[in-house]
Amino acid sequence: MTRTNSAAWLQAARQKLSASSEEPALEAQLLLSHILSRPRAWLLAHPETSLSAGQLERLDALLDAFASGQPLPYLLGRWEFYGLDFLVTPDVLIPRPETELLVEEGLAWIKTRPGICRVADVGTGSGCIAASLAKHSPGARIVAMDISFPALRVSACNLTRLGLQERVGLVQCDLLSACAGPFDLVCANLPYIPSSTLTGLEVARYEPPIALDGGPDGLRLIERLLIQSTSRLAPGGLLLLEIEAGQGESARELGERLFPDAKSGVSNDLAGKPRLLRIETASS
Repeated sequence: MTRTNSAAWLQAARQKLSASSEEPALEAQLLLSHILSRPRAWLLAHPETSLSAGQLERLDALLDAFASGQPLPYLLGRWEFYGLDFLVTPDVLIPRPETELLVEEGLAWIKTRPGICRVADVGTGSGCIAASLAKHSPGARIVAMDISFPALRVSACNLTRLGLQERVGLVQCDLLSACAGPFDLVCANLPYIPSSTLTGLEVARYEPPIALDGGPDGLRLIERLLIQSTSRLAPGGLLLLEIEAGQGESARELGERLFPDAKSGVSNDLAGKPRLLRIETASS
């Protein structure tokens, strides 16, 4: 494109994205905001802003990459989650709005607990769950863990940027294997996509397979975490695990089998789909 000001470039970009995008205007604005390091509101108020040849080259390269299917958060290098700005790279799963349900229920539960609440965020990835919980619950003592060291580097950067590095500990391990607990709250957004369906999904082209592949039924890692949690969850504790929409009944049955004396249930997301397995153990 040869457009030389913001308004002209945005118009051309919007037209290019209109056939494949649900929000072409917004996405074009986000790309321009990223290159100019200006808020979207500023861009809209200054449509006459001139673009240099170098800026145009970078903008068009990003636009082509996005139009070809590359995820916008990876191109921008950041994404918003629960009102906070997180760095994201292809080493971590892109934070998604449906995961905010886990944070909301976790925060609501923490507020009912007296004293310090010991929290484990398993498979932390970008650190978005742990950071969101820490930001809104100063009394929580949080450990975030991941088997991927590159993912932990990203989460460490995010915690430092948000000033939460002293509030959240990071551990490299397989699920809860290196942490004895006990924990009052164990939460996780683990891989839950069945292996057989993963290859046909667009998400599998760019996001890390280790953060997506949940085994033959999508519940392999969730079951392992539940088994580990039987000896690490404190009496009166809570497990919150994000699940695939089609796993509601099987996940609840799995929870009831491994925690027969606990209260198990599934919470729906804003679309009315099963999204969160919730297991609350009895107080001693």
